[in-house]
Amino acid sequence: MKTIAFLLHNHFEQAEYEDVNNQLKDKGYQTVLITTNKDKQVQAMQQDVDKADTFTADIFASEADANNYDALVLPGGTVNADTIRGKQDAHQLIHAINDAGKPLAVICHAPWVLINTGIAKGKTLTAYHSLKTDLQNAGADFVDQTVQVDGNLITSRNPDDIDNFVAAIDKALS
Repeated sequence: MKTIAFLLHNHFEQAEYEDVNNQLKDKGYQTVLITTNKDKQVQAMQQDVDKADTFTADIFASEADANNYDALVLPGGTVNADTIRGKQDAHQLIHAINDAGKPLAVICHAPWVLINTGIAKGKTLTAYHSLKTDLQNAGADFVDQTVQVDGNLITSRNPDDIDNFVAAIDKALS
């Protein structure tokens, strides 16, 4: 059974974790929740402003081994993505997954992380529309579509794109 890891902090978009997680589990994947938070309890948000549910992470990013995962998903949420892009333990895991050529699936505001890790440069990506200039300034080509696949990178714009995002992850792992 293939294992898909989710990496997040706090104030992530709940649908981009929970709906993606549930759909992937329904397809037969095992999932693991990894956090950079100092506490394993992580707070979800709805539409970036309203607190939603809390979830309990399985492991801290500093303890995670990329060899244990077949893919990595980075949910969005403005605060979550902005926090993750400044965390070195997150960068190490993201680089290990990317360097191994494993699917790295990134949605909404999470492509900010691809800028800070240097992965965005030279890639064709999509993201939440407000990241267009940031991605272009980082050397990426921005496209406005539900899902964009460039090598092992899978990007999507927002929660409305989750079905296509999950389909692309599933295809990459098949």
